[in-house]
Parts: sequence; C-alpha cells; structure tokens
Amino acid sequence: MVNSQIKIIRKKLDNLDLKLLLLIKKRTILVNQVVKFKKKKSEVVDKIRINYILKKIKKKSIQLKIDPAITSGIWKGMINSFIEYEYKKFKK
Repeated sequence: MVNSQIKIIRKKLDNLDLKLLLLIKKRTILVNQVVKFKKKKSEVVDKIRINYILKKIKKKSIQLKIDPAITSGIWKGMINSFIEYEYKKFKK
C-alpha cells in the first residue's frame, strides 16, 4: 500500500506535470511561428543555437542547484523532439 505522504507528493507532481504541459504548448506555438520564417529545411537544425541553449541550461542548473545531467537530458530530448516536429511542419 502506498503511504499517504507519497500520495500527497504524487498529486503535487501531477499538478506540476499539467503546468509543464501548458508551457510545452506555449513553446510549440512559438516554434510554429519560427518555422514560418525558415526558407529551407536545412535551417531547421541550428547547431550554434542548440549549443547556446544547452550551455545556458547547464549554467542555470548549477546556479539553481539542479543536477545538470537531469536538465541536459530533458533539454536534449525536447530539442530533438522539436526538430522532428519542425521537419514535419516544414512546408517549403
């Protein structure tokens, strides 16, 4: 049987997951706007931008005392997912 404290914490995690989903929705809207400005499929992957984002996330993670391995994995996965999404959305 799951202890009542774990149930309370899991409910908080569920609420946080919903907030993350809403942020991902907002990010998707912005990505859709960016895709409209790209002229060629080769513009979908911007390695300079990706490196910049990952360095910034690592630095912020350290400042916030979050294990950068966690945030790096999350951001790499998110970046890769959005790259796949952009390829699908790309119409030019």
